[in-house]
Amino acid sequence: MCQKLAGLERAVVDFASGFEPAVISAAEAEKVMERAARIEHAAAAVKALAAARMSETELWGLGGDRSPAHMLARRTGQTVSGAAQQLEAAKKLKNHPKTAAAARAGKLSPQQTAAITDAASADPKAENDLLALAARASLGELRDEAARRKAAAEDQEEKHRRIHAERHVRSWTGPDGAWRLSASGPPECGAAFMARLQPIIDRVFKKARAEGRHEPLEAYGFDALMQLAQCGDEVPKARAGTTKVLVRVDFETLFRGYAAEGEVCEIAGFGPIPVSVVNEILAQPDSFLAAVITKGQKLTGVAHLGRRPTAAQVSGLQWLYPTCAAEGCSAPARQWDHREDWTRTHRTPFDGIDGFCCHDHDKKTYQGWALVDGVGKRAFVPPDDPRHPNNAAKDDRERPPPRAA
Repeated sequence: MCQKLAGLERAVVDFASGFEPAVISAAEAEKVMERAARIEHAAAAVKALAAARMSETELWGLGGDRSPAHMLARRTGQTVSGAAQQLEAAKKLKNHPKTAAAARAGKLSPQQTAAITDAASADPKAENDLLALAARASLGELRDEAARRKAAAEDQEEKHRRIHAERHVRSWTGPDGAWRLSASGPPECGAAFMARLQPIIDRVFKKARAEGRHEPLEAYGFDALMQLAQCGDEVPKARAGTTKVLVRVDFETLFRGYAAEGEVCEIAGFGPIPVSVVNEILAQPDSFLAAVITKGQKLTGVAHLGRRPTAAQVSGLQWLYPTCAAEGCSAPARQWDHREDWTRTHRTPFDGIDGFCCHDHDKKTYQGWALVDGVGKRAFVPPDDPRHPNNAAKDDRERPPPRAA
């Protein structure tokens, strides 16, 4: 087996040594990238499975490493946390043959494999759904859905107590000399913190644009964090209609006190929380908080004649689109877009609005891209795609009428 693997290694190394990207076309480069990714993923699965096998013996400790994860990280040049995640996922693969087959075939990255096996270990019925989602969604979207499926099978009160007990803030200086900060704690605390930070980010962003400066949003976030540390209680308030902490809970869940299968109790964009935390949040008079209580899976709102959504509609939209509506995009939704041009209808119905990130909104506005028909996360396609609403409408017009009976 090792000889066969050595032959594969030589073949890949020989190809990489002679690979000249400048002499191939963009279309060929895309195909090479995809094939290389599948090879990389398949090799990662083999590596993790072999490391998991070695972790069952005493061999990993002969080098003086603290744990199998430390050994894997040292030998492969990755982080200890990443190695630990791969080892854990590899150990779980034997209980999830479909995910194992996809990982061995190179269809799943190590991060996708870890997300699916983690959720499927708590809810075996989630495996098929998550494998289908991994084929079309971003890693962030997959992780979010995996977290929801896992949460539905866990004791949320116990999980929340554990997260609270393990809360921490860590600060260190990296090898490049940059100061780094990491925090971990309950999701409602993170949501409240970001609700305080976002208005400052908005203010910093506007000031930079007025001065003609264009920097990454993350840079403005750092500046806002420093201002937050200095301004104490003088925190600017979010403008009306930009609620940041949005609790979504099914009516039956709130009434019963816990979520049953298929029900949701979460902070939009931050993840599941127990009902006891929802009750605590709703009891706090805070302009940064809003709740969307639904009955069943459908959320509807009231249309009005203004161009911008009302504050109530925005709260519902922030639940429906915590991230961009374009499938595969994990960026926050920043633009509320009318599916039917407002200049023609002069109406703003809740179920006629989509949430876009700035990048995808520009693609829709200036390049003719569009979401396929539907609501919520769905495919975002260019003008020549047959699924584009304009092309679908054209097909309907050109289809001959049905013959009379």
